Amino acid sequence: MELRLENLSMSYQRNQVFAVKDLSYTFTEGVYGLLGPNGAGKTTLMNLIVGNLKPTEGKLFLDGEDIHTLGGRYRALLGYMPQMQSMYDDFTGERFLWYMAGLKGLKKKDAKLKIDELFDVVNLKGDRYKKIKSFSGGMKQRLLIAQALLNDPKILILDEPTAGLDPQERIRIRNFISTISGNRIVLLATHIVSDVESIAKETLFMKKGELVLSGSPAETLQRMEGKVWEVTEALGEDTLSSSFLVSNLNRTAEGILYRIVSDEKPSENAHTVRPAMEDLYLYLMREKR
Repeated sequence: MELRLENLSMSYQRNQVFAVKDLSYTFTEGVYGLLGPNGAGKTTLMNLIVGNLKPTEGKLFLDGEDIHTLGGRYRALLGYMPQMQSMYDDFTGERFLWYMAGLKGLKKKDAKLKIDELFDVVNLKGDRYKKIKSFSGGMKQRLLIAQALLNDPKILILDEPTAGLDPQERIRIRNFISTISGNRIVLLATHIVSDVESIAKETLFMKKGELVLSGSPAETLQRMEGKVWEVTEALGEDTLSSSFLVSNLNRTAEGILYRIVSDEKPSENAHTVRPAMEDLYLYLMREKR
Protein backbone atom coordinates (compact mmCIF):
# COMPACT_ATOMS: atom_id res chain seq x y z
CA MET A 1 0.00 0.00 0.00
CA GLU A 2 1.24 3.47 -0.90
CA LEU A 3 -0.24 6.80 0.16
CA ARG A 4 1.31 9.67 -1.79
CA LEU A 5 0.95 13.35 -0.97
CA GLU A 6 1.77 15.53 -3.95
CA ASN A 7 2.47 19.27 -3.52
CA LEU A 8 -0.19 19.53 -0.82
CA SER A 9 -1.18 23.00 0.41
CA MET A 10 -3.95 24.32 2.61
CA SER A 11 -4.40 28.06 3.02
CA TYR A 12 -7.01 30.24 4.62
CA GLN A 13 -8.08 32.77 2.04
CA ARG A 14 -8.91 35.56 4.48
CA ASN A 15 -5.28 36.16 5.43
CA GLN A 16 -3.43 33.87 3.01
CA VAL A 17 -1.78 31.98 5.86
CA PHE A 18 -0.68 28.47 4.89
CA ALA A 19 -1.47 25.77 7.46
CA VAL A 20 0.25 23.29 5.12
CA LYS A 21 2.50 24.46 2.32
CA ASP A 22 3.68 22.51 -0.74
CA LEU A 23 4.17 19.23 1.12
CA SER A 24 5.06 16.06 -0.77
CA TYR A 25 5.66 12.68 0.83
CA THR A 26 5.05 8.97 0.27
CA PHE A 27 3.93 6.60 3.02
CA THR A 28 4.10 2.80 2.94
CA GLU A 29 3.35 0.26 5.68
CA GLY A 30 4.87 1.12 9.05
CA VAL A 31 4.85 3.78 11.75
CA TYR A 32 5.59 7.41 10.91
CA GLY A 33 6.13 10.03 13.58
CA LEU A 34 4.87 13.55 12.96
CA LEU A 35 6.58 16.11 15.18
CA GLY A 36 6.21 19.86 15.47
CA PRO A 37 5.07 22.59 17.86
CA ASN A 38 1.53 23.91 18.17
CA GLY A 39 0.58 25.63 14.94
CA ALA A 40 3.01 23.61 12.83
CA GLY A 41 0.20 22.19 10.67
CA LYS A 42 0.14 18.62 11.99
CA THR A 43 -3.61 18.47 12.64
CA THR A 44 -4.43 20.17 9.35
CA LEU A 45 -2.28 17.64 7.51
CA MET A 46 -4.10 14.78 9.22
CA ASN A 47 -7.47 16.27 8.33
CA LEU A 48 -6.36 16.48 4.71
CA ILE A 49 -5.29 12.84 4.74
CA VAL A 50 -8.59 11.61 6.19
CA GLY A 51 -10.60 13.81 3.81
CA ASN A 52 -12.12 16.17 6.37
CA LEU A 53 -10.50 19.05 4.49
CA LYS A 54 -9.93 19.47 0.77
CA PRO A 55 -6.52 20.92 -0.14
CA THR A 56 -6.19 24.34 -1.68
CA GLU A 57 -3.60 22.85 -3.99
CA GLY A 58 -2.15 19.41 -4.60
CA LYS A 59 -3.57 15.89 -4.43
CA LEU A 60 -3.47 12.69 -2.39
CA PHE A 61 -3.20 9.29 -4.05
CA LEU A 62 -3.73 5.80 -2.65
CA ASP A 63 -1.96 3.25 -4.84
CA GLY A 64 -2.10 5.73 -7.70
CA GLU A 65 -5.79 6.70 -7.38
CA ASP A 66 -7.01 10.09 -6.17
CA ILE A 67 -8.57 9.60 -2.71
CA HIS A 68 -11.48 11.88 -3.61
CA THR A 69 -12.28 9.68 -6.58
CA LEU A 70 -12.13 6.58 -4.37
CA GLY A 71 -14.62 8.17 -1.98
CA GLY A 72 -16.21 5.60 0.35
CA ARG A 73 -13.71 2.90 -0.60
CA TYR A 74 -10.95 5.11 0.80
CA ARG A 75 -12.87 6.08 3.94
CA ALA A 76 -13.49 2.40 4.71
CA LEU A 77 -9.72 1.94 5.06
CA LEU A 78 -9.30 4.76 7.57
CA GLY A 79 -9.08 4.82 11.33
CA TYR A 80 -8.81 8.27 12.86
CA MET A 81 -8.31 9.45 16.41
CA PRO A 82 -8.63 13.25 16.51
CA GLN A 83 -6.84 15.28 19.14
CA MET A 84 -10.12 16.58 20.50
CA GLN A 85 -13.46 14.87 20.03
CA SER A 86 -16.85 15.48 21.58
CA MET A 87 -18.08 12.42 23.43
CA TYR A 88 -21.50 11.65 24.88
CA ASP A 89 -20.91 11.85 28.62
CA ASP A 90 -23.99 9.77 29.46
CA PHE A 91 -22.86 6.92 27.21
CA THR A 92 -20.98 4.06 28.81
CA GLY A 93 -17.68 3.11 27.23
CA GLU A 94 -19.34 0.05 25.72
CA ARG A 95 -22.26 2.01 24.26
CA PHE A 96 -19.85 4.49 22.73
CA LEU A 97 -17.95 1.76 20.90
CA TRP A 98 -21.19 0.15 19.71
CA TYR A 99 -22.32 3.57 18.47
CA MET A 100 -19.04 4.10 16.58
CA ALA A 101 -19.19 0.54 15.19
CA GLY A 102 -22.63 1.36 13.80
CA LEU A 103 -21.35 4.53 12.14
CA LYS A 104 -18.54 2.50 10.57
CA GLY A 105 -21.02 -0.09 9.26
CA LEU A 106 -19.66 -3.09 11.16
CA LYS A 107 -21.78 -6.24 11.35
CA LYS A 108 -23.06 -7.02 14.85
CA LYS A 109 -21.06 -10.25 15.23
CA ASP A 110 -17.83 -8.63 14.04
CA ALA A 111 -18.41 -5.58 16.22
CA LYS A 112 -18.89 -7.65 19.37
CA LEU A 113 -15.65 -9.56 18.87
CA LYS A 114 -13.71 -6.39 18.09
CA ILE A 115 -15.15 -4.42 21.02
CA ASP A 116 -14.27 -7.21 23.47
CA GLU A 117 -10.75 -7.37 22.06
CA LEU A 118 -10.20 -3.61 22.16
CA PHE A 119 -11.30 -3.15 25.76
CA ASP A 120 -8.46 -5.52 26.66
CA VAL A 121 -6.01 -3.76 24.36
CA VAL A 122 -6.59 -0.28 25.83
CA ASN A 123 -6.89 -1.60 29.40
CA LEU A 124 -10.52 -0.52 29.96
CA LYS A 125 -12.14 -3.93 30.39
CA GLY A 126 -13.14 -3.17 33.98
CA ASP A 127 -14.57 0.24 33.02
CA ARG A 128 -16.60 -0.63 29.94
CA TYR A 129 -19.97 -0.19 31.69
CA LYS A 130 -19.07 3.10 33.40
CA LYS A 131 -20.32 6.39 32.00
CA ILE A 132 -17.82 8.44 30.06
CA LYS A 133 -18.38 11.44 32.31
CA SER A 134 -16.67 9.46 35.08
CA PHE A 135 -13.59 8.75 32.91
CA SER A 136 -10.29 10.52 33.47
CA GLY A 137 -8.65 12.30 30.55
CA GLY A 138 -6.34 9.35 29.99
CA MET A 139 -9.25 6.89 29.95
CA LYS A 140 -11.01 8.98 27.32
CA GLN A 141 -7.83 8.94 25.23
CA ARG A 142 -7.72 5.16 25.38
CA LEU A 143 -11.39 4.91 24.41
CA LEU A 144 -10.74 7.13 21.40
CA ILE A 145 -7.85 4.91 20.35
CA ALA A 146 -10.20 1.91 20.57
CA GLN A 147 -12.80 3.52 18.30
CA ALA A 148 -10.13 4.29 15.71
CA LEU A 149 -9.28 0.56 15.53
CA LEU A 150 -12.82 -0.81 15.28
CA ASN A 151 -12.77 -1.37 11.52
CA ASP A 152 -9.22 -2.79 11.49
CA PRO A 153 -8.04 0.16 9.36
CA LYS A 154 -5.24 -0.04 6.83
CA ILE A 155 -4.46 3.65 7.36
CA LEU A 156 -4.43 4.66 11.02
CA ILE A 157 -4.18 8.36 11.89
CA LEU A 158 -3.50 9.16 15.55
CA ASP A 159 -3.39 12.76 16.78
CA GLU A 160 -1.73 12.94 20.23
CA PRO A 161 -2.83 9.40 21.23
CA THR A 162 -0.84 9.28 24.47
CA ALA A 163 -1.73 12.74 25.78
CA GLY A 164 -2.82 12.45 29.41
CA LEU A 165 -1.58 8.89 29.87
CA ASP A 166 0.78 7.90 32.66
CA PRO A 167 4.19 6.46 31.64
CA GLN A 168 3.08 2.83 32.01
CA GLU A 169 0.01 3.33 29.80
CA ARG A 170 2.01 5.35 27.27
CA ILE A 171 4.46 2.49 26.88
CA ARG A 172 1.63 -0.05 26.61
CA ILE A 173 -0.11 1.93 23.86
CA ARG A 174 3.17 2.70 22.09
CA ASN A 175 4.13 -0.97 22.01
CA PHE A 176 0.69 -1.91 20.73
CA ILE A 177 0.93 0.63 17.91
CA SER A 178 4.27 -0.85 16.91
CA THR A 179 2.85 -4.39 17.01
CA ILE A 180 -0.03 -3.64 14.62
CA SER A 181 1.96 -1.55 12.16
CA GLY A 182 3.24 -4.36 9.96
CA ASN A 183 0.41 -4.34 7.42
CA ARG A 184 -0.85 -0.79 7.71
CA ILE A 185 0.24 2.82 7.51
CA VAL A 186 0.29 4.47 10.94
CA LEU A 187 0.79 8.22 11.26
CA LEU A 188 1.35 9.32 14.83
CA ALA A 189 1.40 13.03 15.69
CA THR A 190 2.75 13.94 19.10
CA HIS A 191 4.71 16.44 21.17
CA ILE A 192 6.38 13.57 23.03
CA VAL A 193 9.57 12.78 21.13
CA SER A 194 10.11 9.46 22.93
CA ASP A 195 6.75 8.19 21.65
CA VAL A 196 8.10 8.06 18.10
CA GLU A 197 11.85 7.78 18.66
CA SER A 198 11.74 4.06 19.40
CA ILE A 199 8.99 2.85 17.03
CA ALA A 200 8.87 5.11 13.95
CA LYS A 201 10.60 3.92 10.81
CA GLU A 202 10.57 7.53 9.62
CA THR A 203 9.89 10.85 11.30
CA LEU A 204 8.52 14.01 9.72
CA PHE A 205 9.33 17.37 11.30
CA MET A 206 6.90 20.20 10.53
CA LYS A 207 7.29 23.90 11.24
CA LYS A 208 4.93 26.68 10.16
CA GLY A 209 3.15 24.40 7.69
CA GLU A 210 6.26 23.12 5.98
CA LEU A 211 8.10 19.83 6.10
CA VAL A 212 11.58 20.83 7.29
CA LEU A 213 13.15 17.36 7.62
CA SER A 214 12.19 13.70 7.24
CA GLY A 215 13.86 10.33 7.32
CA SER A 216 14.74 7.40 9.56
CA PRO A 217 16.01 8.14 13.08
CA ALA A 218 19.56 7.26 12.00
CA GLU A 219 19.38 9.48 8.90
CA THR A 220 17.92 12.50 10.67
CA LEU A 221 20.27 12.30 13.65
CA GLN A 222 23.27 12.43 11.32
CA ARG A 223 22.43 16.10 10.88
CA MET A 224 23.25 16.68 14.55
CA GLU A 225 26.73 15.17 14.61
CA GLY A 226 29.08 17.70 16.17
CA LYS A 227 26.23 20.00 17.24
CA VAL A 228 25.46 18.66 20.75
CA TRP A 229 27.80 19.61 23.58
CA GLU A 230 28.26 19.13 27.29
CA VAL A 231 30.09 21.49 29.59
CA THR A 232 30.18 22.12 33.34
CA GLU A 233 30.07 25.61 34.80
CA ALA A 234 30.62 26.61 38.41
CA LEU A 235 27.50 27.36 40.44
CA GLY A 236 26.30 30.94 40.05
CA GLU A 237 28.11 31.70 36.79
CA ASP A 238 25.57 30.77 34.06
CA THR A 239 27.15 32.46 31.06
CA LEU A 240 25.56 29.96 28.65
CA SER A 241 21.74 30.04 29.01
CA SER A 242 21.31 33.47 27.48
CA SER A 243 23.50 32.73 24.46
CA PHE A 244 22.86 29.09 23.59
CA LEU A 245 20.03 26.59 23.25
CA VAL A 246 20.16 24.45 26.39
CA SER A 247 18.44 21.07 26.03
CA ASN A 248 19.17 19.95 29.59
CA LEU A 249 20.98 21.02 32.72
CA ASN A 250 21.82 19.05 35.80
CA ARG A 251 23.26 20.16 39.14
CA THR A 252 26.30 18.07 40.09
CA ALA A 253 28.96 18.22 42.77
CA GLU A 254 31.23 20.06 40.31
CA GLY A 255 28.63 22.65 39.28
CA ILE A 256 25.93 22.80 36.59
CA LEU A 257 26.25 20.32 33.72
CA TYR A 258 24.81 21.86 30.55
CA ARG A 259 23.71 20.00 27.43
CA ILE A 260 23.80 22.52 24.62
CA VAL A 261 22.62 22.35 21.00
CA SER A 262 24.79 24.62 18.89
CA ASP A 263 26.59 24.83 15.56
CA GLU A 264 29.56 26.32 17.34
CA LYS A 265 31.51 25.24 20.39
CA PRO A 266 29.88 27.02 23.35
CA SER A 267 33.03 27.25 25.49
CA GLU A 268 36.64 26.08 25.61
CA ASN A 269 35.81 23.25 28.02
CA ALA A 270 32.83 21.89 26.03
CA HIS A 271 32.99 18.48 24.34
CA THR A 272 30.64 16.87 21.83
CA VAL A 273 28.27 14.08 22.86
CA ARG A 274 25.99 11.67 21.04
CA PRO A 275 22.87 13.50 19.79
CA ALA A 276 19.32 12.42 20.67
CA MET A 277 16.04 13.00 18.85
CA GLU A 278 15.07 15.66 21.38
CA ASP A 279 18.22 17.62 20.50
CA LEU A 280 17.28 17.45 16.83
CA TYR A 281 13.72 18.59 17.56
CA LEU A 282 14.94 21.62 19.52
CA TYR A 283 17.48 22.46 16.81
CA LEU A 284 14.90 22.38 14.01
CA MET A 285 12.19 24.25 15.92
CA ARG A 286 14.42 26.95 17.41
CA GLU A 287 13.69 30.55 16.59
CA LYS A 288 16.59 32.41 15.04
CA ARG A 289 18.25 34.80 17.44
